[in-house]
Order: sequence, then C-alpha cells, then structure tokens
Amino acid sequence: MRNDKGVIKRYIVTPDKHAPLHDKKAISVVKQSIEVLQPDGYIDLGDFSEWGSVSHWQWKNRKKPPLEYMLDNVNADIEATNKLFDEIDDSLDKANVSDRHFCMGNHEEWLVSFVEAHPYLTDYDYETASGVTERGYTLHQAGEYFNIGSLYFYHGHHFGGQYHTANHLRKLGVSIMYGHYHSMQMMATTGLNGPIEAWSIGCLKDMSNEKNKWLKGRPHQWVHSFAIVDYYEDDAFSVTPVKIVNGKASLWGYSLKG
Repeated sequence: MRNDKGVIKRYIVTPDKHAPLHDKKAISVVKQSIEVLQPDGYIDLGDFSEWGSVSHWQWKNRKKPPLEYMLDNVNADIEATNKLFDEIDDSLDKANVSDRHFCMGNHEEWLVSFVEAHPYLTDYDYETASGVTERGYTLHQAGEYFNIGSLYFYHGHHFGGQYHTANHLRKLGVSIMYGHYHSMQMMATTGLNGPIEAWSIGCLKDMSNEKNKWLKGRPHQWVHSFAIVDYYEDDAFSVTPVKIVNGKASLWGYSLKG
C-alpha cells in the first residue's frame, strides 16, 4: 500500500530489538508494516541483539570463565541474531526493499570488544557472524552519524539525560532520529536555518520483568514503537511514529496484530 501524495521516498525505521529478547508480537507488526507499506528503504538503529554472552556486566560480581566455556553461549547469540535477521529480511525481500541500513549499537560493540580481546576468533567479527553486509545492508559503525536528506540517524548513546532529545538538538544542531533509550520523545525547535527535530523512537524488546531482571522491578518509560519517515521535495520530511500496544497497532486504516 502506497499513499504517496508527493512522497519521493519512504523509510521504515526500527529501534532496539535485543534478540533473543525481542518482543515477537511487536516484530510481527513491524514485518506486516513492511509488507503493507512497501517502503523504499529500511533503517535499523542497532542493539539488534542483546549479546548477553559477551556483556561485561555479567562478570561484575563473579569470576569470568575460560574462553572455551563462553563460546557455546556466544554461538547461541549468533544463531538468535541470524534467525531474527532472516525473519525481517524475508519481509524486506517480499516488499522489494533494496536500500537497507544498519547502525551498530552499544550492544554490538560488546561483541566487537570480545573479538578485540580474542583477535584469532575472526569468524566472530560482527560482519562475519551476522552476515549484515552480505544481506545487503550498509553498515554504520557505533557512534557514526549518517543522513538521508536533512534527517540524521545513529544508535543514540551520545547525549543522555531525562530530556535526551533536547540534548541532541542542543549538541548537534541538526534533525536526528535514534533509539537506545527505549522511550519515545520528540523535541523541535526553529533556528536561523529553519526547523530541526529530534526523535527517540522506543524499542521492540520484550518488556516483561522476567526478561529484564536487571531492572529489579524498577518502573521505566519504555514503549514498543517504530517510525515511518516520508521525504518530499526541497529536502522536507515528515515522521509518523507507530506505537504498538499489546502486540497491536493501527497503521493508516490497517489494523495490525502480532
């Protein structure tokens, strides 16, 4: 379904999934949206996988085991990563989406650090382990900003705080979209060069206490969502956030259920 009305290009942008801790119903809604909208491009904002097997946090209060005792868990994370990639790529292929971008997140950086500590494990390099570039994605390193038109994208971990969208606008001075915080925020302002916006677009992670024991029951502001970005002439764009509640979303008259 294309409701163009002057739209030159349309992108679907998805935030943190944390496979295998992704929310399966929310992912199903994203897949359906891709197939319904048939966008021109797709952007993944990183933290695609949890990579708990190589997280430094797990050894904070216990001794790190020898490498050979870790590899089974790392291999399981690689398998989960590729399984979710396969699911999403299947919908992208059905919709003939060729322009695909992947932003490395801080969780992907955990695997990078693991390989740097064990440089002989060349098959565990992120590109090799996930096949991300072979899958047709343009790979953007953690912390790297890239733009499509006047809207920039990256994972989102540079400027935090309660009002992180305002902090991004203040520090960068450009329109920006990111994930990382799992919350939805939007901030806009107008300067001498015109309006700029910052968007934080939530997450697609399982938000249950069982899958997030590290929170110890602490309340959070996480939201299941993703974004549609439409581009027009004269470098203009519009953002449509799509909120997913209990595995359900409404998308331009379509009722989607995961």
